[in-house]
Amino acid sequence: MVDTRFLSVAVATLLVAGTVVGLATASPPRPGTEGNGLTENQSATLWSHDADNYTSETSYRQRYGEHRTALQQVANGTDITFTQPPETAATWTRHDFRDLHASGPQTSIHLPTADLEDSVFIADAHAAIFAAQPATRAHRAADSTTRYLAPNGTVRGFVDYRIRYPDSSTSEQRHVDWSLLSHEISSVRLLQDGSRLVTSPGSHTAVLHYQLNDTGETRIALEATIQVRVQKIVRIDGTVVERTTRTDSVSVSDSLTGTVYDLSAYPYYATYPNGDAGVAIFQPEPWRGYTLTENGSASVRGVWRFYTARDTSWDTLVRSTGDGDTQMASDAIPVSVHAYPSRIGPIAEPVRTGPSIIQTWGENHSAPTSTIGDDVHIDVVTRNYTPTHGLAVRADRVDRQALRVSGIVRGVNATISQPPTGLRRQLHQSTLTAQVVSQTESEATVRLTLHDAVTGKPIALGQSNRYPILRSSHDGFITINDQRVTTNASGVAVVTLEDPGIYTARYQPESWLNTDPAYVSDRASVRWHPLGTLEGWFALLIGAGWRLLPFAVMFYAGYRLLRLFDVDRFQHP
Repeated sequence: MVDTRFLSVAVATLLVAGTVVGLATASPPRPGTEGNGLTENQSATLWSHDADNYTSETSYRQRYGEHRTALQQVANGTDITFTQPPETAATWTRHDFRDLHASGPQTSIHLPTADLEDSVFIADAHAAIFAAQPATRAHRAADSTTRYLAPNGTVRGFVDYRIRYPDSSTSEQRHVDWSLLSHEISSVRLLQDGSRLVTSPGSHTAVLHYQLNDTGETRIALEATIQVRVQKIVRIDGTVVERTTRTDSVSVSDSLTGTVYDLSAYPYYATYPNGDAGVAIFQPEPWRGYTLTENGSASVRGVWRFYTARDTSWDTLVRSTGDGDTQMASDAIPVSVHAYPSRIGPIAEPVRTGPSIIQTWGENHSAPTSTIGDDVHIDVVTRNYTPTHGLAVRADRVDRQALRVSGIVRGVNATISQPPTGLRRQLHQSTLTAQVVSQTESEATVRLTLHDAVTGKPIALGQSNRYPILRSSHDGFITINDQRVTTNASGVAVVTLEDPGIYTARYQPESWLNTDPAYVSDRASVRWHPLGTLEGWFALLIGAGWRLLPFAVMFYAGYRLLRLFDVDRFQHP
């Protein structure tokens, strides 16, 4: 079964009805037909570049006379994604590489896009990098993908060629024969930016283990030298009159570019008044997340998820001979790991009882959907997104010595550098008070006061602070009645309210990542109504009197009118 720690969500496609030959038409091998070092379930999760044609279990059983597991059925109609770079791609590639073979000195097997080299006696010579692993191709933006290479890894390469020399010729007395004495790949070399890393004995299928130098963008080149010795024999009337040995050689190469993926983590810590711990980590390159405890029970991960897909350039090979070229399906298909930003977004685990993500940050990027391909259906973001270069969490417990930071390349974890004392912050409790200092019948003036709960020192907002991790952002503020206000150097802010009611003022502190000292939030309530003062009651009576005056005038006028016409006399004779 697939390791459920890696399996997160299913979202795209693949065919199970096919053989290795079918890979040229986007069909993976049928489960159980390949000896690839993986279980049938693990093999089923590999093929994310294949068509979305689901084969029902009934049709599959009728066609092959066997059943599939539940995961195989799911993988037949979806692409499987992972929460961390899986090892299955490298395992498949390592085993499938053994199926790549040369076909003898008269035949050259090569990719359709191979850069072929010819010399006097050598034709269709080439070198091709089959795979460099561990590695991950990150889909970062609409026009940007980056191949990240582990500092220590393995390159697998294929080298092939064919021998050509003139055919034997015969005249009336003169006969010329050509024969092959020897041919070999004398050496295979791996270079980084022109400097040799590894040299190995010649082989059609070279496996070179490397340790990359430096960091950042780099170019890896696979080079090979091919040598041939042929013999020319000239006979006249059956007698050898010339025996000549000719040698020839050619160098071939293939290269790829990538970025050496080497992480160094610099955590920042904080302690909340209630004993909770805060941790923040920033990385300029994409990274996966970190664990907070020794047993890994609490962790946080960013936007990156993973899928595996074959390198489609190896679907078809070309067989070149002296008679021409023919295409054939490849018996060896490399599989690589891809990273993409997921719509699921950052997640802290355990989901309900685990740490809380308090802040994420990074530069805005466009959605990378155009770089993934039509046949890959995954939960990739479809609009601009913010990659989680920075992740800050709050948890009830953090084991700083057990903090582990993992990258998007399999097996690459960050070296953790403990921060200086100034970046280990103790969060202070804040005290916010609200008081009505004056009011009229139409408005009230409220005084907000913010202090450090322990030292009593005023907390001034809107001041210039230091930003050790982030670039400039908003300082802390107080909200009341949909207004955002800041305190002065005395920790005081004054607000005018025009509508009677009960108001709650909330202190929203700036993140402890950006300011020192740092505080936790607080709130205070205040009530205002015009009847809360003597002036308010007086204004109420005056206002009511003016509103009742017309009715009193009308009553008095009606009373006088009735007396004028002596209405009472008619009613009481």
